[in-house]
Amino acid sequence: MRQWSLLLLLIISNLAYAAEQHNLILFVPDGLRALMVNAQNAPTMNQIKNSGVFFKNNHSAYPTLTMPNASVFSTGHILGDTGIFSNTIYTKETNHEARDTNTPFLENDRVIDELEDQFSGQLMKFNALLDDAQSHGFNTAVIGKVGPTKLFHPLRSQSDFPILIDDMTGHNNSTLPQAVRDLLTQNQLPLEAPGRGDNGKTGNATTPGTLTNNLQQQQYFIDVTTKILLPYLKNQQKPFVLIFWSRDPDGTQHNQGDSLQQVIPGINGPTSLSAIKNADDNLNQLMSSLKALDLDNSTDVVVAADHGFSTIWKESKTSDSVNQTYSDVPTHQLPPGFLAIDLSRALNLPLFDANQPNHQIGTNEHPLAGNGLLGRDVTHPQVSVVANGGSDLIYLDHSVDNTMIKKIIDILFHEDYVSGVFVDDKLGHYPGTLTFSDIGLIGSAQTPTPAIVVNFRSSYTACRQPYTCSVEIADTTLQQGQGMHGNFNRADTYPFMAAIGPDFKTNYTDRAPSSNVDMGTTLRYLLGLTPLNATDIKLGRVLEEALINGKEMPFSRLKKVSDPGHEGKQTILNIQKVGSHIYLDSGGFSGSTLGLY
Repeated sequence: MRQWSLLLLLIISNLAYAAEQHNLILFVPDGLRALMVNAQNAPTMNQIKNSGVFFKNNHSAYPTLTMPNASVFSTGHILGDTGIFSNTIYTKETNHEARDTNTPFLENDRVIDELEDQFSGQLMKFNALLDDAQSHGFNTAVIGKVGPTKLFHPLRSQSDFPILIDDMTGHNNSTLPQAVRDLLTQNQLPLEAPGRGDNGKTGNATTPGTLTNNLQQQQYFIDVTTKILLPYLKNQQKPFVLIFWSRDPDGTQHNQGDSLQQVIPGINGPTSLSAIKNADDNLNQLMSSLKALDLDNSTDVVVAADHGFSTIWKESKTSDSVNQTYSDVPTHQLPPGFLAIDLSRALNLPLFDANQPNHQIGTNEHPLAGNGLLGRDVTHPQVSVVANGGSDLIYLDHSVDNTMIKKIIDILFHEDYVSGVFVDDKLGHYPGTLTFSDIGLIGSAQTPTPAIVVNFRSSYTACRQPYTCSVEIADTTLQQGQGMHGNFNRADTYPFMAAIGPDFKTNYTDRAPSSNVDMGTTLRYLLGLTPLNATDIKLGRVLEEALINGKEMPFSRLKKVSDPGHEGKQTILNIQKVGSHIYLDSGGFSGSTLGLY
C-alpha cells in the first residue's frame, strides 16, 4: 500500500509540474550591443529591459562570433565542450559542401549536416536544446538566420517537430510538416524563404555596401512565426519552445555602406540604426501576437544577443602585408589573410589559399577569405590560419615543435595589430601568453582544437560612450568602416540580454555577471532539463537571481596577467567571478584592447 501511495504522489507531482510548465521563446537580435537599446532605437526591447529583467553585466562567449554563441545557447556548455570555436573552423576531413575546403564557414545547413555525419550525429558532443526539449514533451520550432538556427536542431528528423525554417527553406532538401505547408499556402506566404536582396550587397573597396536593412526577409520570418507557427503550436495544446534568430542588426552592420573606408560613423550610421529598429519591430509583432493569442501570461520571453559589434579598422605600421599592392585592397591597408601572409614570410613557408585548393599565394595576392595553409605540402600544412574577423585561429600540425611555436609567438608579438595571445595548455608555457583554460576553450570537443588564438588590436573613436563606437583590426573581406566582431574588447563581449514572463522577476536589474553560456543553462532549467545546482564549471550557471524568489548573487572582479614576453608584453584578462564561474570582460595587451584595465 505504501508503494502505491508513493507512486500516486509522484504522478500527482508530475501532473502539477506539467500544469505549471510555461512556454519559452528565445529571441536573438544578432549582434545587438547592450548600450544601443533605448526608447528611440529599440522601444520594445527597452520596455522589456525596464519592466522585466535586464542583465546589465552580460557577456558573450569568446571568440565573440555567432556560431560559437549559438552552440552555448543550445547546450549550456562552454566552447571547449561544444567545439564550435568560431564561425570558420579547421577540420581534418575536407568538407565537400563548403567547396572542398578544410576551413568551412559554418553558417550553412548542408555544411553542418556533413559535419554531423562526420561526427556520427554528435558535432557539439552534447544534445541541442530543441532535440532535448522535444524528447521531454515540448513541441518545438526554430526560425530565422541560417546557421545558428541549425545548431538548435542539428539532427535530420522526419517527424513533425522540431520545425526548422531558415534562409535555405524551400531551396534545398529541407522539409516542413504538411500541416505547416498548408497553412503557409492558406495565408499566402511562400514555401520558399526570400533572400536578402539589396541587404546582402557587401560592396567593395570603391563601392559602398548596402543602404537598406534586412526588412523583406525578416518580415517573412516574423509573419510565418506570428501567423503560422504560434497559432499552430497553441492548437497542439502542449507547451512549446520557439527560437527566433534575427539576422538584423548583424547582417546590416556588417554590410552597411554609410561609412566606406571611414571609421566614423562606422556602424552607428542610419542604415545600422534602422537594422536595430527592424529587429525591434519584429519583436513587437511577436509580443503582440502572444497577447492576441492569450499566450503572453504563460510564455517566458528571453531577448539575448549573441555578441556585440565594432567598426572595422585596417591600419598597421608593422605588417609586411601592407607593403604589397592588391587589386581589391586600398593602398597600405591590411588585406584579407594578413596574418597568414605575415607568418608565411617570417617563417619562410609557402602559403596556399585554403579556399582555392592547391593555389599558392604569390606576390600581391591574398587568400580569398583570409584562410591560409602554410607548408611545403599543401595536403599536410604545418600551420593553418583561419580568419574570423576580430580574432584568428592558428592550427598546428603535430610535427611542429616548441622551437617553431616560440618563433610563431615572437612573430605575433612583433606585429602592432596583435593584442593578446592564447595557447592550448597541451603545448606548454610561453612567456607573454595565457592559456586556453583561462578562456574556456579546453573541454571534450569533437572538432580539432586550435593551437593558438590571436586577438587583434581595438580602440574607439570620439564619442560619449566608447563601447558604442569601438573599432577593431579585423581579418575579413569586408572594408574599413563596415562592421565586424570576434574580438576580445568589451564592446564585442557585451551583448544585450533581457527577459520577461511568468518565471522572471519584474522591474529588476541584474548586476551580477551573466553570460550566453549561463542563459543556455537557464533555458534548460526553465524547461526542466537541467538541475538547479549544476556544479560543473564547464556548464553555465542558472541565473537564479533573475527568477521569481531568486537571491542576489555576490561576485568579484580580478585580473589575470601573464609573465612578460617579447619586449615585456603581457597578455591580460579582466575577469569577474560568481562562485567558480568565470566571466571574461576583455583580454589583450595593455593599451591595445578597449575596456582592458
